[in-house]
Amino acid sequence: MKDKTRILFILFVFFCFAISSIAQEGVHIYDTTTTNKKPTLVHIIPQHAPKPVTHEFSLGFRLNTDGWSIYTDFGKSKAVDEKHIDRFYNLKFWQIEFSEKKDPHELKSTSTNVSPSGGSSTYIFGKVNNFYTLKPALGFRKMIAGKPDDNGVVSIHWVNTGGIAIGILKPYYINVAGDPAAIKYNANTKNDFLNSASIAGSAGFNTGINELTVVPGLHYKSVLHFDFSGSLNYIIAIETGVNIEYYLQDVQIMATQSSSPAFVDIFLAFQFGKRW
Repeated sequence: MKDKTRILFILFVFFCFAISSIAQEGVHIYDTTTTNKKPTLVHIIPQHAPKPVTHEFSLGFRLNTDGWSIYTDFGKSKAVDEKHIDRFYNLKFWQIEFSEKKDPHELKSTSTNVSPSGGSSTYIFGKVNNFYTLKPALGFRKMIAGKPDDNGVVSIHWVNTGGIAIGILKPYYINVAGDPAAIKYNANTKNDFLNSASIAGSAGFNTGINELTVVPGLHYKSVLHFDFSGSLNYIIAIETGVNIEYYLQDVQIMATQSSSPAFVDIFLAFQFGKRW
């Protein structure tokens, strides 16, 4: 009886030792479908769902055919399905853009006259107003080609944005020889303002800053977005497209050109940012 008890005790200890070894090494399944005589050992690895990419923030700079812009985007991405929640297929975002509009006929000149009130010797002949715009917008980006993964392949997206446009007009002042006060364009100063022989230069940006005029309007952009980033978490992109703006009154930038409430330009932009 004692021998049987001893044998059972030894078998119990051996069984506990075997169970402990299996627990430490992980669960194994033998693949018996192989043609080899010896079974193939398959180690089961727990599967983890990919970390979703849901948000995006970026900054950008645009060169427009009628000026320049800086902008920022902040949005939320939407995956095609649950298996691709870590891929940036589509994006709904808010955008804020600040631009300066320039007339294609603007030409910077340098005067040899001496200004009695200081300022710069350079000026833009015939310029009446500086025109700036602040454009908040809602945008949608949809992937139309490429693969949004870590293999470095370029992905192409179609972007549409639209919203209100807040135009800001600031009078452009110049100095003229023999006059201690800077002048802006109006019916009384027209002859001196457009007489290049008497112009001494621009009066500087701060002159006229207290005479800003707000001009409301609307804007729309259609854009092709090329993402060159080799990482899902970073943005390195180039954009090109067309921008349309329409304001509730005519905007005059140059005295020698007709005013208009509408602006249309094409642009090239560089954008960088982060996803998470």
